[in-house]
Amino acid sequence: MKSSAGVLGCSSLRYIFPDSCKVFGLFYTPPLHLIHFFLSSPPLCSGFSPFFSKPQLSVASLWLPIIEHLIKTHFSKDKRLFVSCDRTQWKDYNLFVVSVIWAKRAWPIYWNFLDKRGCSNLSEQQALLRPVIRMLKSYDYVVVGDREFHSVELAKWLQAEGVAFAFRQKADTYIQLKGEDFQQLKSLDLSPGMKRFLTGVKVTKSKGFGKVALACYWKRTYKSRNLDEPWYILTNLGNLEETLAAYKARSGIEAMFKDCVRLVG
Repeated sequence: MKSSAGVLGCSSLRYIFPDSCKVFGLFYTPPLHLIHFFLSSPPLCSGFSPFFSKPQLSVASLWLPIIEHLIKTHFSKDKRLFVSCDRTQWKDYNLFVVSVIWAKRAWPIYWNFLDKRGCSNLSEQQALLRPVIRMLKSYDYVVVGDREFHSVELAKWLQAEGVAFAFRQKADTYIQLKGEDFQQLKSLDLSPGMKRFLTGVKVTKSKGFGKVALACYWKRTYKSRNLDEPWYILTNLGNLEETLAAYKARSGIEAMFKDCVRLVG
């Protein structure tokens, strides 16, 4: 699929660095290759480092206008977007990325290479999400994430920003239902095939976060495998169906990472 994003990217480069298009020829390639070029820059594409060393040529200054154009071109404001947070260890780099899901794939909006191993923390998550929230302020969207993003503080911050979220929780997370004592999620009476949607839930003993919902779903199989435990998804969405639809959409990020390995190595 050809995209006008190539023209936009090249014109942006011409404004900043006139000869760059003749050197690269990259911005007339399909979006998939364009995305993976940027996603692997600058640490993984050291051959292009002279360009990215220029202060005007940060990945953010070049890529954000392109992805904003792609979103305006391919997404309607009357349809919900799904925005996925994820982190992966790619070669020697700890890549933390926020992406928008499109056609069972993910298009990265903003990313960072963490200078450490292991999980991202709240401040790193907020720093990565702020540009995304600004860009998507006129869209209906949901931020989704796996168990790395189970933080109650992250959910509270997004709620204060007016952003919908759906974050998978760890089975040992404590919750309190109305009129009941605290209990761990794994103690809920669930079996394969069951679904529940709990409202007015208080999450964790120390950082109680009330007036949110919890979607529980024990899928019988996932990718032809039996699941050992249910999905426990903390959300401020209104019902089970839209919460599960949001969380299932994040599988596009896994497809994107596979594409990166195939194209970049």
